[in-house]
Amino acid sequence: MVSLIAPIEEKFKERLDMFPWVNWSEVARENMLKKEIFEEYMKSRKLSSADQEFCDKIDWHPVDELPIKKEYVERLKKISRDPSKGKAMSPEELKRWLDKL
Repeated sequence: MVSLIAPIEEKFKERLDMFPWVNWSEVARENMLKKEIFEEYMKSRKLSSADQEFCDKIDWHPVDELPIKKEYVERLKKISRDPSKGKAMSPEELKRWLDKL
């Protein structure tokens, strides 16, 4: 396995040292792998089984990084203004209500 050494500023090092229980190498490795998976997912819109396993392990998916669609935000705003909010609904009632929007 290859090692990677990266210079960081002293102040940043001091902040990292405040959390001695964190394995910063693992954090960096996971984030680099997430970036790689995200880039591949954006090209193919698919995940390999190994990538899916990694995503499941850390409870993450590449779509988590995408911005929320404007139409979805508008739909949520419309829902939040509805007077029926707070009323308990069955799954079927909720589906019918969402289909009307």
